[in-house]
Amino acid sequence: MKYKYLVLLPIAISITGCTNSSTVIEDPDSYKREILSWQQSRLERLKGETGWLNLAGLFWLEEGRNSFGSDPSNDIIFPEKARAYCGTLTLKDGNIMLQVEEGIDISSGNSLIYHMELENDQSKNITCLQQGDLSWNIIKRGEKYGIRLRDYKHPRIDQLDHIPSYPIQTEYVVEATLVPFEEPKTMTVATPVEGFTEEYSCPGELCFRLNRKNLVLFPFSSGKGYFLVFADETTGLETYGAGRFMYAVSDSTGRIILDFNKAYNPPCAFSPFATCPMPPRENFLPVAIEAGEKSVHFDY
Repeated sequence: MKYKYLVLLPIAISITGCTNSSTVIEDPDSYKREILSWQQSRLERLKGETGWLNLAGLFWLEEGRNSFGSDPSNDIIFPEKARAYCGTLTLKDGNIMLQVEEGIDISSGNSLIYHMELENDQSKNITCLQQGDLSWNIIKRGEKYGIRLRDYKHPRIDQLDHIPSYPIQTEYVVEATLVPFEEPKTMTVATPVEGFTEEYSCPGELCFRLNRKNLVLFPFSSGKGYFLVFADETTGLETYGAGRFMYAVSDSTGRIILDFNKAYNPPCAFSPFATCPMPPRENFLPVAIEAGEKSVHFDY
């Protein structure tokens, strides 16, 4: 599902315990070089084999037998560069068995395969399959199983020569204070996949000051830092309609730093075949965050 605009309404949020934040960049020139390097690395990752620009399809499996290939008579229709009849995928009680059509070359790693059980992306040993320029694996979202298809020569890869972004501004790098909850809260967020939500652990409120306002974001725990999914007054106008992502980390002194110049588009901004968490209503900021990545437009 590709969506362009997400209408989010601000809700009342607590700012108890929030303290004023200040700009934290001491060497603007060095910082600008750092961000330019980060932007270039991000573009390279998007164009890489595991990036989001080469996604070519997302096909949900039905219980039972699912034939696949480029011929329209298949249950799952691959792009024309695939062979007409590639084989079948049989889904039974959460297990998926691949049967390759005779005379068709499909590989896993460096080996041709003909019959095997496939591990999905929630497994430690995910099975990746390849036929020519096409590669695919099984994803699990809730109780649904699907094929995530990649085309290593997808035209979208060459279409994107840069990611539109706001000018780099040091005032959008601020210090935040975590006001912890007595116990971490479980937050449920929507995704573009019908009936599928994701749950995250939120340890507290991140409070900060930006654009002369006291603001709050609800972070999700992620390793040693925090994962943020947020929207603001640019959302659906200059920036992607389903919000943006950002990571927050502590610096060498233990301060939590929010760098909105590194606010980036979710995978869904680059492909209609990605599945992304959408911003919880608590993370709609009542200000325009004119920093980080802007909307991207493709000729699909």
